Amino acid sequence: MVEFQPAPWRYKLAHDRETTTLLWITRGQGRVIVEGVLRGITMHHALWLPAGTLFSIDLQPGAQALFVHAPPGLAPSEPQKPVTLHIRDSFAQAELTSEIDAMHREILQKRALVQEALEARVRLMGIWLSRQIQAGAAEAPKDSAAQRLVRRFATAVTRDYRSARIMAAYAEALDVTPTHLSRSCRQCCGKTAADLLTERKLHAARIALESPRPAVQEVARGLGFSSPAYFTRFMQAHTGCSPSALRAQARRAPVRA
Repeated sequence: MVEFQPAPWRYKLAHDRETTTLLWITRGQGRVIVEGVLRGITMHHALWLPAGTLFSIDLQPGAQALFVHAPPGLAPSEPQKPVTLHIRDSFAQAELTSEIDAMHREILQKRALVQEALEARVRLMGIWLSRQIQAGAAEAPKDSAAQRLVRRFATAVTRDYRSARIMAAYAEALDVTPTHLSRSCRQCCGKTAADLLTERKLHAARIALESPRPAVQEVARGLGFSSPAYFTRFMQAHTGCSPSALRAQARRAPVRA
C-alpha cells in the first residue's frame, strides 16, 4: 500500500505495524522517533522500518513524504532492524520515487494482476535498498547505554501495551528504576516512558474506533483499561472527544490504513 497524505495522528503517535514501512522524504524535513530514539530527517532521507518497530513521524508544514507499507518478507534480503539512509545520488533518488509512483498508479488503475504487480515492485524496492546500503548510504550514529535501554523498553511496549502492566513493572523487567527509565527516554527522545506507552495505547484505540465493532467496552478491555469509564476519561483527556464521538467522526470520514 502507498500513502501520500496520511492523517497526521496515524504517524505522530508512537505505534508499530504488522507491515514493513518505507518512508521517503521528497521535500522539507521533520523528526522521527524510532525505538524511542529521536533523530532529524530531511529531503532525500529514506527510513526502513521492519514490522513490529515502535516509531512516530512528525513532518514540518510543507514537507512531503511517500509511505509504502508491505507484508514483511517480500523484499529480498530486507534488513531486520530499522535503517536510515541519506540518498545523495540523483539517479538513486529518481529510482525510488519512480518505483513508488508506479505502485500508486497500479492501485489507482485497478488493472488485472495488480497484487502481483505491487509485490514485484516491492521486490525491486528491496533490491534498491540493498544496493544503497552496500553503497554506504546507511547512517550509523553512535549508540549509548541510554539508547540501548530505551530500545529494549520500546520492544516491551510493542509486546505488552494491550495489557494492564504498569510502568514499575516495565522498569523492573529491564532491571532499572522507573525514574531512570523515564529519564533515559526523555534524554533519547524528549518524551517520558509513560508518554510512549500512552501514545501506543491511544493509537490502537483510535484505529479500533474507526470501525463500528467491537463495542467500546471491548476496546477498553482489550487495551488493559480497568473500566469503560476510565477508558472514556483517557480518550477525552488525549483527544478532546469521547470514544463514541470518535467513532461517529470516523463514520463520516474516509478511512485510510
